[in-house]
Amino acid sequence: MEIAPYRTIGRLTRYWQTLSDLDSEGHSHIYSHLLAAKARVSAAQVRRDLMILGYTGTPARGYEVKKLKQHIEAFVFPKNEQRAAIAGVGNIGLAILKYFTGRRPSLRITASFEVNPEKYDRLIHGCRCYSIEAASEIIQEQGITVGVIAVPDREAQYVSNVFVGAGIRGILNFARTPLQTPPGVYVEDIDLAMSMDRVVYFACQSLKSENPTSSVYKESNS
Repeated sequence: MEIAPYRTIGRLTRYWQTLSDLDSEGHSHIYSHLLAAKARVSAAQVRRDLMILGYTGTPARGYEVKKLKQHIEAFVFPKNEQRAAIAGVGNIGLAILKYFTGRRPSLRITASFEVNPEKYDRLIHGCRCYSIEAASEIIQEQGITVGVIAVPDREAQYVSNVFVGAGIRGILNFARTPLQTPPGVYVEDIDLAMSMDRVVYFACQSLKSENPTSSVYKESNS
């Protein structure tokens, strides 16, 4: 199967969420320009992205919602359940656990890790919490392949080392520490503070100008 570019995967998951909402509302078909408007991209971009799936709509009715959703699921989401673990169940960690419960068809967070003994052996949003010292054993025992790091910056590299050493090959990193990982490990950095700084900056620029700056400064979707 063809490996899609980084941005294409992001847009496909956005289309999938839109299609899921449409399906739950009882819609059976959607045209590319309407899907594009909901995803805030161009209709041409939608058509280019969907070509990789090998599924096309019809001029008369557009795309069948259920079938397009299924094609995206088959392309983006693994066939077998992928298990994830999260290190750090403070405010960010708790929000992640709550958000991801039941939201993806083949991803489940099955373990969380903490340094706080008061959280050990507790079920937090249906996920059992363990000592970080037990992480390697639990990860291997449960066949976990994806890790989420939501610990203080100073602890992030240590957790990353534990995760990678236990066999994890994909990390979502909420710490501001750039992680050092070996080849073959994919890391996605999420810097909430930087994102907020951008929002505040461009909001201020908009207030200074008669014309909105969001379309000028927003990162390209291509």
